Amino acid sequence: METRDRPTSPYPNIPPLLETDNREFNDTGVTSTVSIVGHPIHPILVQFPIAFLVGALLTDVTFWFTKDVFWATASFWLIIAGLVGGLVAAVTGMLDFLRIERVRKRSAGWAHMYLNIAAIGLSLVNWLLRQNNITNGVLPWGIVLSLVVATLLGVSGWFGGELIYRHKIAVIGNGSSSQP
Repeated sequence: METRDRPTSPYPNIPPLLETDNREFNDTGVTSTVSIVGHPIHPILVQFPIAFLVGALLTDVTFWFTKDVFWATASFWLIIAGLVGGLVAAVTGMLDFLRIERVRKRSAGWAHMYLNIAAIGLSLVNWLLRQNNITNGVLPWGIVLSLVVATLLGVSGWFGGELIYRHKIAVIGNGSSSQP
């Protein structure tokens, strides 16, 4: 049986991690409130801070093995770019969070928001550790913070996927931003 022919969702319901609502599965979804020509902006913007902050972990590890200052400097600037990009992405995500009731009704929406706030906060701490001496800030705490941030972003991204694919939030189509 094809998914579109199912009367109920094929996904498990395991609150508070996975909340499935058959009404959401069968409806047209909820469009993003922050879009250009109907295309949601938040999914476009989140790719950059994720790439920058995960890249900072990779350059931290490379610095650990090579002790080449270039890699510590690269991490420093990647964290700055990740912070700036993360704040821009956070604005669009928060606007959808505040304007779309369905996001606030799902634990995935809250988890996504809290994990991203934690990632940005820890990235700020990571940047502050490196302020006065780029190389001394990497080991040991900088690399630990980079690893935690990359992990948080991975889990947060999974919850973001839950919002889009399971709960049909920020979809392109005939949905309405007023649906719960």
